[in-house]
Amino acid sequence: MTITDSDTISDTHEGAGTRTGVPFLDLKAQSAEIADDVLPVWREQLLSASFIGGSSVEAFEQEYAEYIGVDHVVGVANGTDALEVAYRALGLGTGDEVIVPVNTFIATAEAITRVGATPVFVDVDEHLLIDADAVAAAITPRTRAVVPVHLYGQTADVGALAPIAEKHGLVIIEDAAQSQGASSPAGRAGALGRVAATSFYPGKNLGAGGDAGAVLTDDPEVAAFARNFSAHGSSVKYVHDRAGINSRLDAIQATVLRAKLRRLEGWNDARRAAAARYTEMLAAVPAVVPPTMREGNRDVWHLYVVQVEERDRVLAELNASGIGAAVHYPHPLHLTPAYRNLGYRAGQFPVAEAAARRILSLPMFPHLTSQQQEQVVGVLRKATARGSAAE
Repeated sequence: MTITDSDTISDTHEGAGTRTGVPFLDLKAQSAEIADDVLPVWREQLLSASFIGGSSVEAFEQEYAEYIGVDHVVGVANGTDALEVAYRALGLGTGDEVIVPVNTFIATAEAITRVGATPVFVDVDEHLLIDADAVAAAITPRTRAVVPVHLYGQTADVGALAPIAEKHGLVIIEDAAQSQGASSPAGRAGALGRVAATSFYPGKNLGAGGDAGAVLTDDPEVAAFARNFSAHGSSVKYVHDRAGINSRLDAIQATVLRAKLRRLEGWNDARRAAAARYTEMLAAVPAVVPPTMREGNRDVWHLYVVQVEERDRVLAELNASGIGAAVHYPHPLHLTPAYRNLGYRAGQFPVAEAAARRILSLPMFPHLTSQQQEQVVGVLRKATARGSAAE
């Protein structure tokens, strides 16, 4: 995003790319597929001036709640706001500590900072997801919550976190920005904690036509707070129960989300097929380490993240050849200037730090063809072979 999220999308590329190359992400193909569903509704909304809230938003919230398997979905303006609203709904604030994985987009921690609490970073496991043992070791008397991030389309091991949280009286808050449709043995991402936050940034598996997000929960009090707080703390016009924020899902974005939600399972299946093709192709490229899935997970492959030596050189060669590759994420959060004040040091989170030097996200989207993947792997094979030859 997780949440949220994340990277700026310009046209259909992230990183370099050409018209004859392979984009990192092809949003134009998605837009073309949903255009006949969306454009007539947009016209109706324009002519009726129905822009904020209304039937489209209510219908999407209900449909997404049913899809994920929660009682309540509250649409907001973006994924970062969704995280902040979720944190505030549980009363987090000054003096509280919230444990988050160090390998995530900054929004996960940024929203903690925005509510006045302190993010406490922990390392990740071999799947680059939050490490439950590291969480247990980081708990202090001030710890109030833990935020598993369902990163890259995987579901974090909430099953391992649950007994730790119960023992210490912690709340589990999911960052589900990169996991729409993903599941684990414990259930579907977004329905595993007390509350979850998600992003519908355009590049997500379920993306809007601009910024959008949502808070998900089974708790009616949390849902009521989220809806009230995100509307200036008001449930009745001009009556304000608290000082809130202005963060609402608009009808235009809800229309896009409804059209895409109807296609999400098919698009996620297409991502799974593309991931399987990549893994098969890369078996013949020993210099590239493909990602692995946690046992029992049904991932949705928001990103296909490999690991290579000399990552920056390889990335540059891919981009120069028209392959829109990227890095998610080049700097663990404890090493970013924004969190230098927390006093963490290099070497403190070895798994995440080693991965940050090696991870490389290859093009991944539902309309990715096998021919495009062959082109990606061909360039990747040459780039990594040059590195091996230099040794």
